[in-house]
Amino acid sequence: MTVAGFTFNAFAENTYLLIDEATRQVAIVDPGCYAPAEQQALRDYLDANNLHVALLLNTHAHIDHVLGNQFVLSTWPGTPFLLHRLDVPTLRAVPTYAANYGFPQYQPAEPTGELVAGQPVRFGETELEVRFAPGHAPGHVVFYHQPTATVIGGDVLFQRSIGRTDLPGGNHAELLHSIATELMTLPDDTVVYPGHGPATTIGEERRANPFLLSNEG
Repeated sequence: MTVAGFTFNAFAENTYLLIDEATRQVAIVDPGCYAPAEQQALRDYLDANNLHVALLLNTHAHIDHVLGNQFVLSTWPGTPFLLHRLDVPTLRAVPTYAANYGFPQYQPAEPTGELVAGQPVRFGETELEVRFAPGHAPGHVVFYHQPTATVIGGDVLFQRSIGRTDLPGGNHAELLHSIATELMTLPDDTVVYPGHGPATTIGEERRANPFLLSNEG
């Protein structure tokens, strides 16, 4: 599995393509593409690299991570869309505030299936482990690919920072617990691809993330 990333929308959200190299099947994670140029950039990359969309996955359903859900589903009909059940209310709330955030043309989409912690997600020859990591959002999950030591982490852990917890359903203590139990238990060389900002590693954040160091203290 390889990872390709795009940064989309006014929130500088990271959208990821998880590519199964053996079959050229792709899981799209957190499509933030809203503007037509962003949507075209995603489509052009897939076409240019002969990639086939197999899954749509959301780590969680805050607006910046779901703006392109309906675009993906309408462009590649029949694509399964998976989200943790506890974040379905988060997703369904987006239309009530999208215009206030500058996205009046937001098109809602409904999941076709459920992400469950401990139940793997498969596409092509790739298998992802689903880890439940609430705190930033009630139904937040991260995707761990052990063979490549890769985590698609959404808004849980960032380089030198952590996800915000002041939004509805956020809980600071819960987020720190999720990081400690679901991420810090992984090997130090595990690469974390976050929902915003640059990639980092578990080891780097264990050594230098002030939020985690202060929590230990």
